[in-house]
Amino acid sequence: MKESACKNCGYITRELTCPVCGTRDLSRDWSGFVLVIDPSRSKIAQKMGIKVPGWYAIKVR
Repeated sequence: MKESACKNCGYITRELTCPVCGTRDLSRDWSGFVLVIDPSRSKIAQKMGIKVPGWYAIKVR
C-alpha cells in the first residue's frame, strides 16, 4: 500500500486511519515531508503544531 497523508495533521501513514489524530480523511496527493524526532525541541515541529514524532507531509491536497 502506498503512503497517504492525513488532511488534518499531515502525518504520513500506510494505515487506513491516522494513528495521530484518528481521522480517516487521508490523501495520496501530498508533497514534501519532514521527519520529526523530538517535537519538544524542534522549532519546525512547534511551528507546524506537531506533538508526536514521525513523518509529516508539508502540503496535503
